[in-house]
Amino acid sequence: MKKILLFLSAAAVAFAGNGEALVKKNCASCHMLKKPEPSEMEMIKAPPFDAVIFHVKDAINGKEVQQKFMIDYIQNPDASKSVCESNKVSKFGVMPSLKGKVSEEDLKTITDYLLKTYPHPAFVSMLKEILTNNKLAALKASPFLINNDNLPHMTKLIMQNWDKSKLGLTSEQKKKLLKVRKETMGGIAKIKKKLQMLELDVADAMIDREDPKSVEKQLEEIAQLKLKATKIHLKCISDTTSILTEEQVAVLLPFWE
Repeated sequence: MKKILLFLSAAAVAFAGNGEALVKKNCASCHMLKKPEPSEMEMIKAPPFDAVIFHVKDAINGKEVQQKFMIDYIQNPDASKSVCESNKVSKFGVMPSLKGKVSEEDLKTITDYLLKTYPHPAFVSMLKEILTNNKLAALKASPFLINNDNLPHMTKLIMQNWDKSKLGLTSEQKKKLLKVRKETMGGIAKIKKKLQMLELDVADAMIDREDPKSVEKQLEEIAQLKLKATKIHLKCISDTTSILTEEQVAVLLPFWE
């Protein structure tokens, strides 16, 4: 019995080692195998494997389905299949197909190894911290009266999923959505510029220990501008969701938070 266990253990180690070797041979020239340092970010050719597998596991449930998706994507890559944000696809492009270059058996070994190895806990922790900081930064810069996960920034959400086949935007929908995006961002940009100046005036007055009554006019203007921005925000959500089908809205719902 002990001999059988030792044999199985040795076989498992050899299999893992084979997977690592295949990944280094076929994938490491583009995808980093470790968490990238800040100084390396500008030099990377493709998302590191920590990020790739994080998105695969986040978007797809079940190892067998994940593995099947990865093998299909490696053999038949297409932007519409990507589980990463559309802006990442725009930045790195679509990977070249490895169909006919790597055997089906080796692809199974490679994907099995990747799913067992990534993402590393340190990367997940770093990503959670980044997302938290981004959320705080967005909240700090927000011109809206209501900041709630259930009231998402729809233009940003749409652009992140722009080319996803699962969302399935038609060319007519894209045309309408781009118009909503332009109107929304243009209106918000003007308001944010005015808000920034008014808020600085209020802060300066408080630093100079002036009477709060001296900035009541600015406070009224700030309140009115934030009300106007919130109305634009709500209109954007309404206009966007009216362009989408119920099925498309359902695809976006998990990303609202």
